[in-house]
Amino acid sequence: MRPLDDVTVVSLEQAVAVPYATRLLADLGARVIKVERPDGGDFARHYDTTCGEVSSYFAWTNVGKQSLTLDLKHPSASGVLHDLVATADVVLCNLSPAAARRLGVDAESLRRVKPDLVIGELSGYGDSGPYASRKAFDALIQSETGLIDLTGEGDVTARAGISVADIAAGVQLQSAVLAALLHRARTGEGATLGLSLFDAMAEWMHQPMLYAAGTGRAAPRAGAHHPSIAPYGPFACADGTVHLAVQNDPQWRRLCHLLGRPDLADDPRFTTVTSRVAHRPALHAELDFTAWTIAALLEALDGADVPAALTRSVTDLPNHPQLTARDRQTSVPVPHGRVTALRPPVDSTAWDWTPAPVPALGEHTGQVLRELGYSTEQIEELRNRSAI
Repeated sequence: MRPLDDVTVVSLEQAVAVPYATRLLADLGARVIKVERPDGGDFARHYDTTCGEVSSYFAWTNVGKQSLTLDLKHPSASGVLHDLVATADVVLCNLSPAAARRLGVDAESLRRVKPDLVIGELSGYGDSGPYASRKAFDALIQSETGLIDLTGEGDVTARAGISVADIAAGVQLQSAVLAALLHRARTGEGATLGLSLFDAMAEWMHQPMLYAAGTGRAAPRAGAHHPSIAPYGPFACADGTVHLAVQNDPQWRRLCHLLGRPDLADDPRFTTVTSRVAHRPALHAELDFTAWTIAALLEALDGADVPAALTRSVTDLPNHPQLTARDRQTSVPVPHGRVTALRPPVDSTAWDWTPAPVPALGEHTGQVLRELGYSTEQIEELRNRSAI
């Protein structure tokens, strides 16, 4: 038995943040009923067409869910949603606060249907303050919280290569839902959880914010190198690139001896982490690995207990030797195909995980409605009215 096998989650979701949270809940056994628009569904379905007929984003965040199509603006939708919510333990929503109130899916309206619900509301910037009504997407939140300003090299800034704001919000929302379910089990009380993309990303920017407050300036953009540790970043070898992560002085001394340059360890420019960062260009000029092959250098660094890694392409990840050796890959059905995906990162001795399909749009509408007590004729009438 999985921890959430008896938990039903109804999610009014699209894009990445809330879908990622509910996929994490589905991984733990929750039944996740994903409510989608009949005319195309979650717009993330169509970001690309790399996974059967759905996008890589959608395949990643929707494993193991059921898809029910429902036009929330249709006059007949409120009754269906009422019946659905009455069976749920958790309802999550990432409509804007104003849209949720108009459609009657805000926390106050939902709690009238079922008082002990766990309700999670995700917005862009929160439901108050000068930014409350602004549109918010991952790159915009990266920009507003200062991540883009920190990322890049020299005068060139860059968006982080993955949707970190959405991921931050999804992980924190899932954690809060689990805490709220535990709270309900202990007290019988539901909970309303409010989270914004902005607050989730601001939390992940806490350390850079504290650094800037303590120094009076933002950490400099350093490309793939660490802004406040050195040598910590990519260095060219004879046949590729190795990424060093020398975090303390003993590691630095071991690297110097490995290179046959013990004099560098005692050079006053390089004796501490702070001084190495202050003299980073001179430091990098002294570190020449171009005579080494990747294999020889990594073997020598491992032998000297100096942290390092091979800089790989993401195209290499599915066949990474560590994933292969530990059997982390799996095959997941997607609409009109299958994809090679990764197992959830946490293994447990208390429960197991098996891959479940990514749903086609509306694939489970009939099934869910029949379970709610709707007859075949009622379901067909809802279809004819374009409510589902």
